[in-house]
Amino acid sequence: MAESDVKILGAWASPFVMRPRIALNIKSVGYEFLEEKVGVKSDLLIKSNPVYKKIPVLIHGDKPICESLVIVQYIDETWSSGPSILPSDVYDRATARFWAAYIDDKWFPALSEIVKVQGEGEEAKAEAVKQLLAGIALLEEAFQKCSKGKAFFGGDSIGYLDIALGSFLGWLRVTELNGLTILDAEKTPGLVGWAENFCADSAVKEVMPETGKLAELAKRLFAKTKAPPST
Repeated sequence: MAESDVKILGAWASPFVMRPRIALNIKSVGYEFLEEKVGVKSDLLIKSNPVYKKIPVLIHGDKPICESLVIVQYIDETWSSGPSILPSDVYDRATARFWAAYIDDKWFPALSEIVKVQGEGEEAKAEAVKQLLAGIALLEEAFQKCSKGKAFFGGDSIGYLDIALGSFLGWLRVTELNGLTILDAEKTPGLVGWAENFCADSAVKEVMPETGKLAELAKRLFAKTKAPPST
């Protein structure tokens, strides 16, 4: 099947959409990026993902594949001749999937909570920061174990867990603009070096959003959520 038959439905700012885009870049697979407008679900999106009705969706030929990490695994298995994304060792692969699930189920909600509690008092903000930093400490430990002294969670090159966490680095930078240090050179030295290596990789550079552009979008979205309902 021709590479021109590969499409990604998504939005430039979505960390979840970044995941399959990075995976396709790692595999050197060309694809068409179909931008979805914020707050609008296209007919193609609803048709391609009738269950969740959300991005990203990979369309390979006439087959839609949904959910970001499921898509990454599909890409790894479909274009198997390219660099491997998931670890070859069964235990390492299970470990990577475990931490990727932790990132989506526990850590990302903690990051989102930082935004939600703005304007709700210092106590709420302090608790949100505490939860986020506790999660970062766990991920620092996971990096030290999974990387085995190398540059990435996946070893010498970007792998499954790198993609799962690295897709949030743009939004992490936006959060740090408010004076909060999340990746600390003393407390999380492994993740600090990893983040630099990840963002410098050619598979990531072209899809990592600019911090300033993300910050402007965040302001607009925050203002919209805090605006009183129209009458």
